[in-house]
Amino acid sequence: MTVQLTPYLAFRSETREAFDFYASVFGGSPTFSTFGEFGVGTPDEAGKVMHAQLKTPSGLLLMGADRPDSYPLEEASSVSLSLFGGPDDADELTTWFAALAEGGTVHEALSQAPWGDSFGMLDDRFGQHWMVNVGGAAA
Repeated sequence: MTVQLTPYLAFRSETREAFDFYASVFGGSPTFSTFGEFGVGTPDEAGKVMHAQLKTPSGLLLMGADRPDSYPLEEASSVSLSLFGGPDDADELTTWFAALAEGGTVHEALSQAPWGDSFGMLDDRFGQHWMVNVGGAAA
């Protein structure tokens, strides 16, 4: 199957800053296209990011955009980005959790969960909600 489910993150005007941050966390080089490049949106929005993409060395794919001012942008508390791996991924996942937490809010520290895995939750500095799970290992 070639179909993939990929997170598409919405920001008001912080997409470029957020994707540069995510590249510093996960690796890779983000690409950006602006509304102005495609001749859409208002003149004030020409520099806003119409599409951003980050493909990481680990194979993660993130996409996102700045929402035009005419579109609502509400906090999506029902949506989380989940990073899940096994014991072999523990170092990488622990490093990512710590990096994503910088300037953000940790709601649950990465620690052993009742189901035996290491689990943590945070909102990064851009308001995106992340869950990190290390299967079969304690942090």
